[in-house]
Amino acid sequence: MEERIFIIACGFVLDLIFGDPLWLWHPVMGMGKVISWSDRVLRKLFGIREEREADRAKKRAAGVLLAVITLSVSIAVPALILYGAGLIHPWLRTGISCVMCYQMLALKSLRTESMKVYRALRQEGLEPARKAVSMIVGRDTQSLDREGITKAAVETIAENTSDGVIAPLLYMLLFGVLGGFFYKAVNTMDSMVGYKNDKWRYMGTAAAKLDDIVNFIPARIAAAAMIGAAFFLRLDYKNAARIYKRDRYQHASPNSAQTEAVCAGALGVQLAGDAYYFGQLYHKPTIGDAGRRVEAEDIKRANRLLYGTSLIVLAAGLLGLTAVMVLLGR
Repeated sequence: MEERIFIIACGFVLDLIFGDPLWLWHPVMGMGKVISWSDRVLRKLFGIREEREADRAKKRAAGVLLAVITLSVSIAVPALILYGAGLIHPWLRTGISCVMCYQMLALKSLRTESMKVYRALRQEGLEPARKAVSMIVGRDTQSLDREGITKAAVETIAENTSDGVIAPLLYMLLFGVLGGFFYKAVNTMDSMVGYKNDKWRYMGTAAAKLDDIVNFIPARIAAAAMIGAAFFLRLDYKNAARIYKRDRYQHASPNSAQTEAVCAGALGVQLAGDAYYFGQLYHKPTIGDAGRRVEAEDIKRANRLLYGTSLIVLAAGLLGLTAVMVLLGR
């Protein structure tokens, strides 16, 4: 238990300091390659053709196997690395565990990438800002105006507070570093295959449903912690709680609007709404009230909420582990 507390604290600090440097290989890249390889192999094995509606049962079965393969490899590889490191020396295993924990978190990288959008909006103009925001969102950004760019950045910060930081942190608190790898594998699958387009409508079902399940509790913990962060940061925490209660299900996903609703309420703005994806317009409900127009400074405010929420969950989680350790007499 003491080792897990040390590893998570160390990994969190490493993420705060270094973020996600481009020169360092990231496990998510490996997960992505496993997913792509599994997709190619399974489509050939099952004889799947995208245009054939009759293949939907095959696609669903292949999607389940894709999830099993991805999770198995994503957990087995780091487990073997840690086992081998432990055979050499326990401190080597602990050191590698700290680095692995650090790579499961995306706190600083989320702030860094979103602040590129902020700086582009303030200093460079719309085209650079569109390019910057296209790196962190899945929607089409070519025709976004200044407000649309800002909203997209704020929404990404709010949603990824849970997906990129709180959820992997909680899984590592509960299950150790391998819990973080499990979560990241599920999240990566959803981001790659969890779409309802012609290619993934059935084959991506297993990944999308699994992502909904593993994020259900973390998204709600993140929302509660974000309301607390709004209080400490002197934002409108009462409105955050009100909008959360009203709009937390204003999204196709049962989890995505949880932190987005809190963020919209705390900032006093309206988020979400219609957006284009792959050239197609998707009609989506709005979240929050349009008390004022979204502005570039809201990106900085959303990042403050991101950091405040993360620190609250980290502190509560480490205190919880310490309490369990004391109760067990360890």
